[in-house]
Amino acid sequence: MEFFFVLAFGVMTSIAAYLLMSRNVLRIVLGLLLLGNCANLSIFISGRLSSRVPPLVAEGETFIAASANPLPQALILTAIVISFALVAFAVVLFEQAHQRLGTLDTDAMREAEPK
Repeated sequence: MEFFFVLAFGVMTSIAAYLLMSRNVLRIVLGLLLLGNCANLSIFISGRLSSRVPPLVAEGETFIAASANPLPQALILTAIVISFALVAFAVVLFEQAHQRLGTLDTDAMREAEPK
């Protein structure tokens, strides 16, 4: 099962890298979003997927060694919020650039460079 997640991670990372190297701003934003999801998937994969024991410990008991690690799940929730904020900022930034410059092509956005 972990093999398929690792395979999905590899495919998603390569697609994200391809989109980030594009000249179209919309593709760059989609690549950024996909790259954030790849980071979340890599953290999720490292959190012991094959464990079926939940990380719940009753009062007075010790931590079960075979249980899933709850820390990657908490990190993923934080990363989702940060990724959403980053993508929302990028969308607003590129929308303003599109309104002012009239193009979504990064090569045509030469007006923003200093002369």
